[in-house]
Amino acid sequence: MLDRFKQFWQGVMLAPFVNLFIRLGISPDVVTLVGTAGVSFGALWFFPRGMLWEGVLFITAFVFSDLIDGAMARKAGRKDDFGAFLDSTLDRIADGALFAGLALYFASHVESHLYLVLCLVVLVMGAVTSYARAKADHLGYDAKVGIAERPDRLVGMLVPAFFADVLDLPILLEISLWALAIAATVTVAQRIWVVRRQALARAASAA
Repeated sequence: MLDRFKQFWQGVMLAPFVNLFIRLGISPDVVTLVGTAGVSFGALWFFPRGMLWEGVLFITAFVFSDLIDGAMARKAGRKDDFGAFLDSTLDRIADGALFAGLALYFASHVESHLYLVLCLVVLVMGAVTSYARAKADHLGYDAKVGIAERPDRLVGMLVPAFFADVLDLPILLEISLWALAIAATVTVAQRIWVVRRQALARAASAA
């Protein structure tokens, strides 16, 4: 849903950083690694301590690396697939750290088992969403569908977490977690259904 903003950020807002890093000879893989380390540290350090808005600001500074590294690789004319593989793999680590950090927040700071479980549901379903698409691509199917892809999950968690803490309205974060858990589960179901239809159509054609 938020992919349509990606080109704007890469082409306008982040272009100066892309050009600067290329001139400095920084590898896109280094940007990917630093971004993942920053997001993971911010989530696992700030969130369990109840420092939500501070954590969101820290994490946001590194989240944009996910847009910068790809733009750098394209502008530099990089041809190998390792960068894409590394980026996708480390995205899973960053996502895991984000929702694990939030789960620790609910476990230790708020002591809410319900919202701890919801964090884990979003974490697991998010991982399955990415795996389903990767496996579908490997088998020759198209599973790029769903109402809650990675950018949606990130924005849907970080923005409510920030305002829930600043405005002292925890219900904002609680509502967003319910919405994300449902949307992520629906997205997994959508991808399974779409691939099933394509598989049946392929089998029918072969027969």
